[in-house]
Amino acid sequence: MRNIVTSAAFAAGLMATAASPAFAATELTMYYPIAVGGPLTNVIDGMIEGFEAEHPDVKVNAIYAGNYDDTRLRAVSALKSGDPAQLSVMFSIDVYDLIEQDLIVPFDDVVKTAEDKEWLKGFYPALMANGEVDGKTWGIPFQRSTIVMYYNKDMFREAGLDPEHAPATWEELVSAGKALAKDGKWGLMVPSTGYPYWMFQCFAIQNGKELMSKDGTETYFDDPAVVEALEFWRGLATDEKIMPEGTIEWGTLRQAFVQGQTAMMWHSTGNLSAVKREAKFDFGVAMLPKHKKPGSPTGGGNFYLFKNSSDEQKAASLALIKYMTAPERAAEWSIATGYVGVTPEAYETDALKSYAAEFPQAVVARDQLEVAIPEFSTYDTARVREGLNNAIQAALTGEKSPKEALEGAQAEATRLLRAFH
Repeated sequence: MRNIVTSAAFAAGLMATAASPAFAATELTMYYPIAVGGPLTNVIDGMIEGFEAEHPDVKVNAIYAGNYDDTRLRAVSALKSGDPAQLSVMFSIDVYDLIEQDLIVPFDDVVKTAEDKEWLKGFYPALMANGEVDGKTWGIPFQRSTIVMYYNKDMFREAGLDPEHAPATWEELVSAGKALAKDGKWGLMVPSTGYPYWMFQCFAIQNGKELMSKDGTETYFDDPAVVEALEFWRGLATDEKIMPEGTIEWGTLRQAFVQGQTAMMWHSTGNLSAVKREAKFDFGVAMLPKHKKPGSPTGGGNFYLFKNSSDEQKAASLALIKYMTAPERAAEWSIATGYVGVTPEAYETDALKSYAAEFPQAVVARDQLEVAIPEFSTYDTARVREGLNNAIQAALTGEKSPKEALEGAQAEATRLLRAFH
């Protein structure tokens, strides 16, 4: 009897299949980093639902994989073990390693139409810089940032400082910091764990020097201007006494700021919406102070297309990336998190124009793109970056002098990069 029922059910299934058109969705697996300052998964899930509604022939599986390093490790491990993945948002600075491992394809190989080629040209050039290698575009910006200065306007008022005028130069930073550092509270905190190299890029470019060549094959850690920049950073604690000595935790600095432990902090604009939500005081956001010149590195993640995907999957991935970077979604993302809207068109949407009118802090990171530089990235970038991070922390803790620490990091970087010349 069981066999008869099963056979009947099977026959009915065959008839139903024959009566309806064949349907096979293109399935995409997307790895995504979740370690950001503002709300994330609900916004991304909503975008995916919207995309699937417009593209019923595509199914997107989002894997929220941890921070940027976790995401890279999980995505690369999956690919190398044969698990399918078609796209991911990973660090913009991972591009050289991903190319070297032959894991990604340039978008130039996937875009076909004149409209798609125009779309590639629509992003802010400063955000595209990390994704462009050897004349091709390997990464599309999405979760992108610059480093900005958050400051407590109430503490400025109490110290007799103009709350509408953030320090615009290194000299003003020190002067304001001294007025603000009192009653057990600090004038300034700059994080030195997590991404020390990123914060150090700020000081170096403000002192007139980039840390790496445009082709990712050379570093300039022992340049006198770079050494001077690290001496200045350390001196903010040891000489000027406006900042705690030693290292300052990336992960807890936002809490220190919103709790009033420091009047100013340098941090990613990706924390803006969280600060807006948590701060119980009037706060401002400003571009970083200049010395010889103004500047900040960009930061954050790019979309990448993995090589071992079918043509249909690559086309579907491109459609998803176009959907998520469209002006309305880029504006939604910027409002939800504080990250930069990746195209000028995002700032022309009604949503972001209205938001910026009531909360002008939302456009500071975008305005700083005018003086932004690419985030530090080289071949063998993880090991080169680790050497620089260790040098910075050794100098800030007093274990080594800035000059000694940076000369050691440069010698190691030269050794690691020799093969790529």
